[in-house]
Amino acid sequence: MKLSRPVSWFLTAFGVWSVFIWTTFVKNLWKDSGGQAFVNGDHGQPTAFFWVHLLLAVTSLLLGLAIGWIGVRGLRALRAATTAAPVGERPAE
Repeated sequence: MKLSRPVSWFLTAFGVWSVFIWTTFVKNLWKDSGGQAFVNGDHGQPTAFFWVHLLLAVTSLLLGLAIGWIGVRGLRALRAATTAAPVGERPAE
């Protein structure tokens, strides 16, 4: 399957966005002082809220990395196809 250049860029951007958002979310979850993530702010006693949201964040982060990697591979394949094309011809996208 070939990905077009816009689709490859979209998937790559989605992966970068996902890594940024979910990493920030985990940092904020860890710093929670409202008492939802940890019992009385004690990091040794995480709540169910913490575990559910950590699982959500890790799953979303892994999916974002996978989607981003697909986009990067699509861009690399397009670059390789463009480089391998005879002079004056562009490969079909």
